Amino acid sequence: MIVSIRRISKAALLAGVLLTAACSQSGEAPKARTEFNIGWSIYAGWMPWPYAQQAGIVKKWADKYGLKINVVQVNDYVESVNQYTAGKLDGVTVANMDALTIPAAGGKDTSAIIVGDYSNGNDGIMLKGGGDLKSLKGKQINLVELSVSHYLLARGLASAGMALNDVKTVNTADADIVGAFASPDVTAAVAWNPQLSVMKGQLGAKEVFSSANIPGEILDLLAVDTATLKANPKLGKALAGIWYETVALMKRQDAEGKAARAAMAKLAGSTPEAFDGQLATTYLYADPKAAVAATESPALVTTMTRVRDFSFSKGLFKGAASADAVGMSFPGGKTLGDPQHVTLRFDDSFMKMAAEGKL
Repeated sequence: MIVSIRRISKAALLAGVLLTAACSQSGEAPKARTEFNIGWSIYAGWMPWPYAQQAGIVKKWADKYGLKINVVQVNDYVESVNQYTAGKLDGVTVANMDALTIPAAGGKDTSAIIVGDYSNGNDGIMLKGGGDLKSLKGKQINLVELSVSHYLLARGLASAGMALNDVKTVNTADADIVGAFASPDVTAAVAWNPQLSVMKGQLGAKEVFSSANIPGEILDLLAVDTATLKANPKLGKALAGIWYETVALMKRQDAEGKAARAAMAKLAGSTPEAFDGQLATTYLYADPKAAVAATESPALVTTMTRVRDFSFSKGLFKGAASADAVGMSFPGGKTLGDPQHVTLRFDDSFMKMAAEGKL
């Protein structure tokens, strides 16, 4: 079973902020290096990374640039982001909301160099007993608070002319959400796959909104420390090369593509059938040109505005006076928030090199 973990707690957030504060005051500029650690956790859209290591693709591209790249599994998603924030990892696989609220909000200058995929149905709002989104008004809704599930709920309610204060959320761990929804007392919940797929099979359950209704908003990224990247641009080239070679292989419908997906499923502790089911609701940017277009689109600025406004409203920018406190930059010189305090950068330069065959 694929454990698709995209959760965050206030405790984890504060830990990340404190770790950043501790490690960002050293004043030492990163130097040119040859060995790097990239963290990942289990999620359908991130399984190309461990497979690439297993298949020798990581070594191929690292060797090309005279590097050694260690692709390191971290069992807990939040812990992987916190380790990156603390400087124990040079890069990490991370959702756009968490890249903003953990390292960037904590002051760690971070560059999203690969926009790998977006949830296209992997996250959904479930309701029992019939009805639609408007039927959620006044209900208790079980979900992982301060996660992408919480963000999805806010977007779903807004689409029906409601707000979060029209419902009562009940914080429920991702490991407990299926059992909670099975209880007669729970009539609404928000979850992600694989839990979501199990909940859809419960008698009388209906999905009333999903991430497919907001395509491109729940993004999965590869983020790298900006200063490290500047000192070692070959790292970005190698990572882009690894990603696009691997994703091109897994998208193939021949025997080799099938074998690659089966190997990824095994690495995720899943079956090939279950893994393919997860990929069906994950929009992979296999073509670097498409990834560049998505990164340069004004829609990304709109999405990140929504994400940062939601995050600020939930207190995830600790001590900030406004949502503008954390600056973000986008291709073409566009800046969102404080231009003097940019700590999250959407950098499409390496994806462009891949698109132009210049890696």
